[in-house]
Amino acid sequence: MWRLILSCNIAYAALAVSFCQLAYGADTANYRVTGPISHRNLSIYFVHGTSEPGPVPLTLQEAMKMDAVRVHETGHVSRLAIENTSDKEVFVQSGDIVKGGKQDRVLTMSLLLPPKSGRVPISALCVEQGRWRARGREDLKRFASSLRAVPSRDLKIAMKTPALANAPATTGALSGPAELTGRQMSAASAQHEVWRNVRKTQERLSKSLGGNIAAAASPSSLQLALEDDALKRKESDYLRALKMAGEKDGDIVGFVFAINGKLNSADIYPSNALFRKMWTKNLRASVTEAIAERDTTLRAEPPGLAGVRTFLDSRDRGKARTTDVTADVELQTSDLGNAYFFDTRRRNGNWVHRNYLAKH
Repeated sequence: MWRLILSCNIAYAALAVSFCQLAYGADTANYRVTGPISHRNLSIYFVHGTSEPGPVPLTLQEAMKMDAVRVHETGHVSRLAIENTSDKEVFVQSGDIVKGGKQDRVLTMSLLLPPKSGRVPISALCVEQGRWRARGREDLKRFASSLRAVPSRDLKIAMKTPALANAPATTGALSGPAELTGRQMSAASAQHEVWRNVRKTQERLSKSLGGNIAAAASPSSLQLALEDDALKRKESDYLRALKMAGEKDGDIVGFVFAINGKLNSADIYPSNALFRKMWTKNLRASVTEAIAERDTTLRAEPPGLAGVRTFLDSRDRGKARTTDVTADVELQTSDLGNAYFFDTRRRNGNWVHRNYLAKH
């Protein structure tokens, strides 16, 4: 296992990194934010804007269901191979879980996969511990599906630690989960932090649901835990209350959510069409996190719109690091002071996905 973790460290170290100055003002200034729409301890805010023209890529979930994209096991914890056999682009979002192979993985960076791509390496970390063989009738060499995304802000920060380690802070030292900073954590320790947060998520969900959600087939698997029937029933309650709100307006390009009165994360896309494709998967992950974090004794008011705007504000962001993701896609990472910001964009400057993760 240590040899596998070391390969993770080497893979991340090989990424090329350079400084750049970010210019965000024009697009974020044009966003309009509405909400919140709340259910129990989860509040959703919608980001409205003008959609970029052009074709909408397939999502990883769509493409794997169609067998248009294949995710291959490589035998390395931190690196898989992904292949697009279709004639359309495919959008992969950081936090997408792929099920199967030798261990379930989370894909750590967003990217666009070109048509007829051939095999492309993609960064990943394990969200299952101990298994290194086929599970049941699953294919050991390929991953079967990508139906869920990681349901934890701390887990998202942990999996992005290799990128955060190179992000220059605008307000002093970085402050990541469990008092560990991005600079302090190596890629190898990022894997351990991911495993720790997987266990924490399972424990909190089990406590909230009043029963152990770890699956007998692989108790450490986050994906199998998310397939628990009791969890699905609880998620349905939130989804019925919130899902339609994201499908009502044709200019929604992103969303922000708060749990227990605290801003958590945001995801913004270039178009309403891509937002809609990702909406159910994103919302379900937010709902799952809210269930894990629910405190029936807490009566917290959701943040006001001014606070949400500040969370998304473009001012005083300072410098960012640029990391090569593929030959055509790069990731710009910033420490905004109150949040981490991840901006995935094409080489020509057109952005693909923006993700904010609050610090608290």
